[in-house]
Amino acid sequence: MLNLKQDHSTLVVLSVLADGPSYGYAITKAIAAKSDGHFKLTASGMYPLLTKLEKQGLVTTSWEEVKAEGADPDASGRKRKWYTLSPKGRRQLDKHIEAHKQMQHLLDNFLAQTTTAPSATT
Repeated sequence: MLNLKQDHSTLVVLSVLADGPSYGYAITKAIAAKSDGHFKLTASGMYPLLTKLEKQGLVTTSWEEVKAEGADPDASGRKRKWYTLSPKGRRQLDKHIEAHKQMQHLLDNFLAQTTTAPSATT
């Protein structure tokens, strides 16, 4: 399992929200699923990050009342906070993606050189 750095965590969360609105627990499950379990963002890392993204205007939020199946219709349910990628968040995600592609291209250039260079031992 790999720990995500802050900048990578932002990229990953914004990319999950690009697929549509979601809530914290579902975001963590999507990250784990999309990374085949290699990335894990715990609640202690997820919720402060989502709060930061909300304060930066990269996500918007809404609340939903959720009731358990078979619950008394008159009883109040628990609140679930939904996160939606804002237009500003979409622009930030696009910038992250472009920076990642540029870095990947640069690294590929170096890696291509090492795989085609003659071995020092031959």
